[in-house]
Amino acid sequence: MKEEKVILVDINDEPLGLMEKLAAHEQGLLHRAFSVFIFNDANELMLQQRAAGKYHSPLLWTNTCCSHQRAGETNIQAGKRRLQEEMGFETDLTELFHFIYKAPFDNGLTEHELDHVMIGKYNSSPKINTDEVENWKWISIDALKEDMTANPEQYTVWFKIIFEEFNHYIEKHKF
Repeated sequence: MKEEKVILVDINDEPLGLMEKLAAHEQGLLHRAFSVFIFNDANELMLQQRAAGKYHSPLLWTNTCCSHQRAGETNIQAGKRRLQEEMGFETDLTELFHFIYKAPFDNGLTEHELDHVMIGKYNSSPKINTDEVENWKWISIDALKEDMTANPEQYTVWFKIIFEEFNHYIEKHKF
């Protein structure tokens, strides 16, 4: 299988070119990414536990899905594609905001992303792709905050950063 490429960007999200995903993470270069947060009608967030076979952060909990846009894809198209690939369902998505973060890992890789954060609604069980996702659950924001404080090692580095930004956004905008 051919290595997936990411879109390198400047701080204004202007594309600079394409690079293999692993190389971009090895070099810590800024690239476009997205994070999807799916809520049900009870206002619970769907989390996924990354599959055991993932090359980094296996078995850690994170937001519903996240990945990288492909060349020619809009942010929403990319979010819908990856939601289907990982969680096995489709739903409408709305982009809320974007921000830049940088998170180095112990294995030498660095996430340096201009992350587009999206939200959607869904009320059924996903049909997870077990190559990508080990498990999933619904959780309230308050329970999630408590668990992330008590057990931070059970969550991906990027989710802790993204969730803080997301939480500030929803508090400010009264979601």
